[in-house]
This record gives sequence, C-alpha cells and structure tokens, in this order.
Amino acid sequence: QVELAESGGGLVQAGDSLRLSCAFLGRTFSAYVMGWFRQAPGKERELVAQITSGGSTNEADSVKGRFTVSRDNAKNVVYLQMNSLKPEDTAVYYCGAKDIRTSIYDHWGHGTQVTVSS
Repeated sequence: QVELAESGGGLVQAGDSLRLSCAFLGRTFSAYVMGWFRQAPGKERELVAQITSGGSTNEADSVKGRFTVSRDNAKNVVYLQMNSLKPEDTAVYYCGAKDIRTSIYDHWGHGTQVTVSS
C-alpha cells in the first residue's frame, strides 16, 4: 500500500519561488521513480519532472532551468523547487509514483494548488 501526500502549494506572484513536498507512505521508496505532474484548467495532466531512486532527473522543456526535482531517500520525500514562477505555471500539482517493475505511474497524491499572479 502506497500513499502520497503533497504540500507546499499556494498563491504567489510572478517571479517568486515555491517548494513542493511529497511524502511517500509505504514500503520500498527506492523501488519507485517519483514524478511531479500538473494539470491546468481545461488541459491534460502533464509531466513536469521526475527522478529515479539513484537521482537521475528529467524535466519538461517548459520548466528547465527554473524547476528542480530532488528526493531524500532517508526521509521518503520528494521535492519540487520552483523558481521564477510564471502565470502559466498555475495548476494543480500532483505527486506520482512509478513502480520500476511496471513502468506505470499508478499511485497519486490528491494534489496541491499553485497559483501564480501576474
């Protein structure tokens, strides 16, 4: 059983920073690739960034150079540091866990709202 709980969203101005956190509750955190996704109103959910247990990362082109994903395997937490936020970053941000055996994101948090005002 895996549960994910996001925190850290809020209302900020363009150019500000936020750090999202996702607590992983369950067994074998290291068996999962952890990802951050977002979904804006009227749009599909998109991958923002993901990180393997070994620390390899990849980010969407739209956030490269501004967002950084990291994880603490001792604390079972994954972070998304978001800098230079833009109004187009406004969305609900979700944490997801992908089992390395199935390569499917099959565990999700409830999401945290990030709103960036211009």
